[in-house]
Parts: sequence; C-alpha cells; structure tokens
Amino acid sequence: MTRRGRPPHPDILTPAEWRVVELTRHGLTTGAIARRLGVSHRAVRSRARAARDKLGLPGRDALRHWDGVRAGSARITKGQGMDLTLGPLGQIARTVEDLDRARAFFRDRLGLRELYAFPGLAFLDLGGTRLMLRETGMRGPADILYFRVPDIAAAHSALSARGVAFSGAPHLIHRHPDGTGEWMAFFTDDEGRDLALHMQAGPAAAPAAG
Repeated sequence: MTRRGRPPHPDILTPAEWRVVELTRHGLTTGAIARRLGVSHRAVRSRARAARDKLGLPGRDALRHWDGVRAGSARITKGQGMDLTLGPLGQIARTVEDLDRARAFFRDRLGLRELYAFPGLAFLDLGGTRLMLRETGMRGPADILYFRVPDIAAAHSALSARGVAFSGAPHLIHRHPDGTGEWMAFFTDDEGRDLALHMQAGPAAAPAAG
C-alpha cells in the first residue's frame, strides 16, 4: 500500500517555513511577513512556531539569531582563521516618503535600472551596487549618494534636459598632489534631498582651478 499525504521534505524545514524564518531573521514583523507572502497572520505564526519546535528554539529572538541554511545552499561555510576584508559595497539603503514617486525619479529621470520591487521596497542597480528604496511615509534625513560619471559636464547636461534640478554647475572641489581633480555637481531628488555627480579627472585632463 502507498502512503497517503504529503511526502516528507528532505530539508529540516519546509519551503514555507524557510520563507517565514528568513523574513523573521531580516527583522520583519508578523504583519509585514503576512503582507509580503500574501498569507494570514495566523499562517505566519503557525509556520514560525513549527520552525521553532523543529529547531528546539525558545522564541522569536532565538529564531532571529539562528544561523542555519537551507539544504543545498550555495552560502560558504565559516572559515577558521580566515582574513576578513569588507567590500566592495553591495547595497545602499535610502528611506523615501513615497515609493512610486521615488521610483519614477531614480528609474525614469536618472535612468537607473530597476532590479525588482516589493510592497514598500524597490531595488535599483547603481553600476553593480544595489540601491534599496524603502518607503516610510515621512521625509527624513538621508545620506548623499555620489554617482561617479566619466564626463560630469555631459552628465549634468543630460540630466538637466530631463528636468533634474541642480544647485549649480559642475565644479572642482579638490586637486590631489598628483594633479588629479575631484569634480562634483549637486542636485536634488523628488523630495528635495541632496544627491551629487562625482568625477575624477586625471592630471593631464584636469582643468586649472579658478
């Protein structure tokens, strides 16, 4: 006789339990996880409880700090005595007041490629570094993003033609001992917060400082 019901899953947790565990470890609340997965609060709590029971963990905080990985994961194992070097930068997070408006600015005006989006979150490509836009419903302080460009005058002209508001023309802010010039031009995003273009001009091409 064949056994009825769902066959046992080869991993310690089911795929549904893993999704809840991973979002819990990311810091999301039960409500946020439910919205992200399109399930009920009860389903999220049930899957989290099942995962904790299987892992022998006492509560949500222990689950957040549990370091397990899915079976077959490509994540490297921890090396003993390895030299740790951070970088390059993989992702920058920026809070925004209105996600749709911010996406239109960064994607359509600045021309950044959108990678993917979720409710309240959007990810765009900054030449290999991800820009994460996170909607908060309020305008707050933000770090300045400096976009490196090969020709700051051409970039300034192209973005100005798209309606981007610059506070001034590209200008030299520093010249290094070897003659390399640091050029910048500042502009604002859809919420009036600062962004900047940045270019390094080599010794032979660096304009004389005024």
